Parts: sequence; structure tokens; C-alpha cells
Amino acid sequence: MSTVMSTKKTAADDKKATTIVANDPDDLKGTLKRIGGSQSDHWNNILVNQTIRTLWIKHSDKETQDQQCSATVAALIGIGPKDELEGMIAAQLLAAHNAAMECYRRAMLGEQTFEGRRENLGQANKLSRTYAVLLDALNHHRGKGQQKVTVEHVHVHSGGQAVVGMVETPGGGCQPKSKEQPHAIAFAPGIEMSSANPERSTVPSTSDAERSLPDARRNVTRRPEE
Repeated sequence: MSTVMSTKKTAADDKKATTIVANDPDDLKGTLKRIGGSQSDHWNNILVNQTIRTLWIKHSDKETQDQQCSATVAALIGIGPKDELEGMIAAQLLAAHNAAMECYRRAMLGEQTFEGRRENLGQANKLSRTYAVLLDALNHHRGKGQQKVTVEHVHVHSGGQAVVGMVETPGGGCQPKSKEQPHAIAFAPGIEMSSANPERSTVPSTSDAERSLPDARRNVTRRPEE
């Protein structure tokens, strides 16, 4: 069932009526949804025409203009808007790109002044930043702006410590944690170690305690002097 809305424009010598039809079944076929992201083909047509008007076609012949229009439609399809918001962002992405490239082209003209070149490069820089902001908005709308990390199984043994995330080494950079890590056996002075001899339960270890040294002096029998 369609909804009909009428608005009247009154003039001094003429009266015109504009009829707006919403939810028109003939319009909501979504034939051009790949271009504008809407189920309304009227919207998709308007969006693609708005985008094509941002092209610089002043010096293009008929064949080149057809190529530019076809390329614009292909670009919108390549971006793949899923709704009207994505369609508008996609159109503005192409508009910002076209304007930035035109400013870059004008900045390369040799017969212009230094101020003109600087102005064109400045405008191109602003347009490139706008393009980046639009692209970030599109990714955020599609849910690509945030990354989700899921940790399912973490086993921490007694005395251990778990670290979730990237571990930065003193030498710089991040190294992945290997599945099998070598185990080092540390030896501390003063700690008794088990002995392989069953008769002795422990083996005394060396320590820093003072040890008695044998007397280096010995008794020497002297022969009587002749």
C-alpha cells in the first residue's frame, strides 16, 4: 500500500502541485541496490548521478565521458554499500577522491604561480584527510573499527604467571610465544641436591662458607752443620 503526500507551491500567477509517493512497490524493487545500498531505485539513481557530477569531464570527449561514468558506477559497486548511510559515504569517498586528484593535477601545471601551486596542494591535502575520515567512518559503521581478541584456554601452573597479549623483549620487537620452551635448571649455593646413591639421601653442595686450608708449612729435618 503506497502513501501519497501532496505539497502545493503557490505563486502569483501559477499554481503547481508536487506529489510525493512513499513505499511505491515499483520503486522498492532494489534493482540498483548494489550501487546505492537502498531498496529504493529512485535513491540509487539520484546517488549515482550526484557522484557522476563530481567528475571532471570538461575536456573529455563522448567516449571518455562514458568510460568515466561506467568507472564511477563500478567503483560504487566495488565499495558495496549495504544501506543508505554506506551509499552516501561511498559517494562522498569518490567525490573527495575526484576533487583531490584534480587539485593534485592543477598543482603540477608549470605556468602557474608559486602561490597557486601551494593553494592546490593545500586543498588536495585537506581532501585527502577528508577521504581518510570518510573511510574510517565507513569501516566503523561496518564494525571494522574495533578488534576483538578472544582467549579460550589459558593454563597456569603453580608458581607461574600468565600474560595475555604481546610480550616486548628488551632488544625490541615482539616475539611469539613458542609451544615448547626450554626449561633451565638453576643451581643455588647452599641447597642440598638429591644423590643417585641410595645410601646417601642428599649430596652436600658447595657454599660460600669458609673452609679450612691445609697448613702449607711442614717440618723439615735439618742436618747438623759440620
